Amino acid sequence: MPQFLFQTDPSQDVASLAVHAALPARPGHYDELRAPPDASGATQLREPWPQFFELLGTSGFADLDRRVDGVARQIRENGITYNIYAEANGSARPWSLDLLPFVINDTDWAAIEQGVCQRASLLNRVLADVYGPQTLLADKLIPPALVFGHPGYLRPLRGYQPPGGTYLHIAAFDLARASDGGWWVVSQRTQAPSGLGYLLENRLTISGMFPEAFKQLRVQHLATSYRRLMDMLYKLSPGGLPAHTPPRIVLLTPGPYNETYFEQTYLARYLGVTLVEGGDLVVRDKMLYLKTLHGLERVHAVLRRLDDDFCDPLELRSDSTLGVPGLLQVMRAGNVLVANSLGASFLESPAINGFLPAISRRLFDADLLLPSLPSWWCGEAAAREQALANLPGMVIKSTYPSNMRGGFEPVIGRAVPPSDTAALHARIADNPDAYTVQEYLPLSQAPSWSSGHIVPRAAMLRVFVIADGEGGWNVLPGGLTRIASREQQIVSMQRGGSSMDTWVTTRGAVDTFSMLPVQLRLEDIAPAHRPVSSRAAENLFWMGRYTERAENDVRLATVALTWLNSDEDNAGELFAAVDTLCRRSGLVPAAPTLSARMFESTLVAQLVSDEAQGGVARNLGALAFAAGQIRDRLSPEHWRLVVTAHEWFMRMASAGRGRDIAAPLSAAVSAPVSAPVSASVSASVSPSISASISASISAPDVLRGLRSLGMQLSAITGSQTDRMTRDDGWRLLTIGRQIERLAAMAGLLGELFRRNAVLGDSGFNMLLDLFDSKITYRAYYPGRQEVPALLNLLVQEPANPRSLACVLSVLRKELARLPDTVAGPGKDLVNLLPSEGVGVSLADLCLQTQGLYAGVLTLCTQLELAASSLSNEISLRYFSHAAGHDQTLTA
Repeated sequence: MPQFLFQTDPSQDVASLAVHAALPARPGHYDELRAPPDASGATQLREPWPQFFELLGTSGFADLDRRVDGVARQIRENGITYNIYAEANGSARPWSLDLLPFVINDTDWAAIEQGVCQRASLLNRVLADVYGPQTLLADKLIPPALVFGHPGYLRPLRGYQPPGGTYLHIAAFDLARASDGGWWVVSQRTQAPSGLGYLLENRLTISGMFPEAFKQLRVQHLATSYRRLMDMLYKLSPGGLPAHTPPRIVLLTPGPYNETYFEQTYLARYLGVTLVEGGDLVVRDKMLYLKTLHGLERVHAVLRRLDDDFCDPLELRSDSTLGVPGLLQVMRAGNVLVANSLGASFLESPAINGFLPAISRRLFDADLLLPSLPSWWCGEAAAREQALANLPGMVIKSTYPSNMRGGFEPVIGRAVPPSDTAALHARIADNPDAYTVQEYLPLSQAPSWSSGHIVPRAAMLRVFVIADGEGGWNVLPGGLTRIASREQQIVSMQRGGSSMDTWVTTRGAVDTFSMLPVQLRLEDIAPAHRPVSSRAAENLFWMGRYTERAENDVRLATVALTWLNSDEDNAGELFAAVDTLCRRSGLVPAAPTLSARMFESTLVAQLVSDEAQGGVARNLGALAFAAGQIRDRLSPEHWRLVVTAHEWFMRMASAGRGRDIAAPLSAAVSAPVSAPVSASVSASVSPSISASISASISAPDVLRGLRSLGMQLSAITGSQTDRMTRDDGWRLLTIGRQIERLAAMAGLLGELFRRNAVLGDSGFNMLLDLFDSKITYRAYYPGRQEVPALLNLLVQEPANPRSLACVLSVLRKELARLPDTVAGPGKDLVNLLPSEGVGVSLADLCLQTQGLYAGVLTLCTQLELAASSLSNEISLRYFSHAAGHDQTLTA
């Protein structure tokens, strides 16, 4: 690469440098950056690239690497991820986004817009016919075997007419530019098109990297399309709502393990709709309801990202745990809008493309404005014969989904080599219906900034068309552009590809509409609330419990290791108490009591062993899992804190096995964010593991790591305490934390008093450390070390947030504010706790019987049982709706 790309010559403009520095597209591919040489043989940039590069300013190319770092940092900070199914652990990777945009001028865009609107209308008409009179099938314009043999054709919906006659509410078309500059339709997505969330994040990121170019090139904005999407859903939702009451719209997701879960959570937040999984919804009397803390609330529209066959296990795929039993029944009754309507996925078959031109001429008396790639379905003898005669250089695709009918994963952009022809002939002859042959199209190549170079990458554009509910269509002015990796011409995010922001320029006015709606009226503001689904409530409850549990485990491990490495006597009843507490929490395995030195080695080994993920690792994994289930309710900062803490600890443990356990916290925070993983619990650590690990690491190393983790958990606690809306979901999170704290504090207090370990100096101070109350005690009672004072601070003191009295006070307050259910008012749960304070006086706690503080032991036992009973009762009342119709709140 010429050096002047980096050492800018002031006498040359940046656009001229780009012409000479950018690598040309491969022969036979359209070059999105460079125009063909003019009459003089000079090469120029295509419009508007000259202006784009000139607007980079005096820094020119030298600043682009810094902007690449900015893109990566923003993706990391926003937690934008994409799940890779091909990887063994199904982990999530940071979303891949190129620095340079994919630019389309208004002339090209006008042709694209007209073409995809025509196609969306055509596909909607095809669905209406196939699920209605089936004239197209009778007239052989579509082979009946192709439709009825496709798993995407849903027989239970024959005769179904969706609201407004709109089957497709969102359609996506994958377009590619041929070498002559013309656009071709490669495929369509009609089932549950993905990309609307990612392209929005792409726009927010890249427009921020080039604000001046974005403005000067007059790039069209996107918000109007999302507003129109919501307007259409409102318009087509079933009626019967009170005046000024908007319909309840939910976004149905397959869950956090889906490849595009991030964009589903992001899109739900941006559109202001509730993100739900199938288990959040229930059917009652041909109505669809959302299970919330307040009971069942009617759902009027479902924007789905779940594939057809998983949506209703009663009538479709019986093994599906992702759908809603009875959903098709509600659809047929006309009581819910499902977008897109179920049963549209057979249109995604590449074989359909071969029949669309004739269908267009029949229905519209017009040719397609955007051509499809010539396609031959091998299920037809004549088409098969023609395709096989010209097989070398063609592309073979699966007619059906890759797991059906002997098909295979579709491949775009790779032509059949002559050496494979014979084998493919045999495969196609064995099962012809499963294969479609498509003409090969060399993809255009877009400029990509990579490590200081402008290199060409094969590109494909996904365009989104949104119905208006009245037979018309709107095209989002942009799209999701995907580019291939350097090593291949196949465009696939699953295969290591990347994405680009798509800029549609205009010579007219730029639409500056914002998603902020018109000004609310006062009567609209008062009743506004965000529903909390039962699933979200349960995950928030357990998120609170696991956060508190992780903090308690870190504190217990820290206190225990500190004590074991001190000069104090570490034998006797205090050691027995510590041993019992650590085993109860999973910090050490449930095995016979060991010596103090062996106990320390086992504790250290358990903390860093990859074979024994109990205690801290287990709780951090469970916390990350619960947070991942409700990611749409967490701020990006809150989510990042949770995931970083889990990953940091796992890296710390891994480093511990390699000796360097005190990795800097800054390195952990700057690492890429991955998806949460649920931790499996190992029952024990073998002596060989303990010996090998403890021989290579030391307790002080582990203590430094635990203290760093403690600070991260404190940050998570701060986010939960001060940065979450005080709704019923937050209330349950708080109740979960306080229940966990009540059970843990009662267990700690009871164990040390049961063994009278608290009577010694070490036990006394250890209990204060475990309650995180040593500083407060020294301030209240300087120079004193007396049990009554200790009990007053840890049990009775209402101002101490770690005291049992304070925990009970918070629980009584928040429980009384929970919504009522058919099982009774929320405030009835308070009856499971002492009515005031801790239910016993300090004097009674200080009484001794046979050398033991019997009142303390009795209280601790009662509070542990109360915490367990309260947790169970909350689960029964708010996390399941077995009572049915009595819980329905709104129609």
